[in-house]
Order: sequence, then C-alpha cells, then structure tokens
Amino acid sequence: MTSATLDLTALRTALEGRDAAAVTALYDDAAELISIRRDAPPGAPRVIRGRDAIGAHFADVLGRDATHIVERSVGVPGTAAIVEACRYADGTQVLCMATFDTNADGRIIRHLEVSAWDD
Repeated sequence: MTSATLDLTALRTALEGRDAAAVTALYDDAAELISIRRDAPPGAPRVIRGRDAIGAHFADVLGRDATHIVERSVGVPGTAAIVEACRYADGTQVLCMATFDTNADGRIIRHLEVSAWDD
C-alpha cells in the first residue's frame, strides 16, 4: 500500500483560521491522535481514536481565544511534521511539535504531538 502526502497548505490554513471542520476533514475515519503534554506524560499519553472524537478535540482547542501559527512544516509521501506556536489571550504560550502518518489518500491515520506550555 502506498501513501500520499498530507496537504500541508490545507492543514496550515485550517489551524491558523481556527477551522475545526477543515482540520477534521484531513483525518481518516479510523485515525488516532496521541498527545503528550504536561498532564499526559509519555507513560500515560492522551489517546483520541476516530475522526469524530478528533473533530471534537479540535472544536474545543480551536474554539478557545488563541492564535495558532504553523511556523514550520515538511512532508513527503507517508509522513509530515509541523511546529505550531499558540498564544492564548492571557499571554500563555504553547509550542507543539507534531508528526503525521498518512494513508494512500493523504488522510492522517496517526498523529503524534508533543506540546510544552508556559507555567
């Protein structure tokens, strides 16, 4: 089975535009999102399975009063990565590094992210 390249322009536009539906459309029905952050360490990461659940996650995250800037992105068939900087209205900053595995249609099947927050 071959893999296609993730549409990084669509991902950037959706994240920076805080468009949860457009982000969700980039995921396969059976996708998995693994999140490592301050409240979900590597030994017990937060795992979200399925496009609908991932969509609800992005509706929450992108619905908050924050800016999202994709600072870097790179992709080849089968995998991609981004660096995303976020700033909340209260000044809190978050830096997220994410990798994506894609299927033959270029849809995300696995998303691994590691984020660091200001305290």
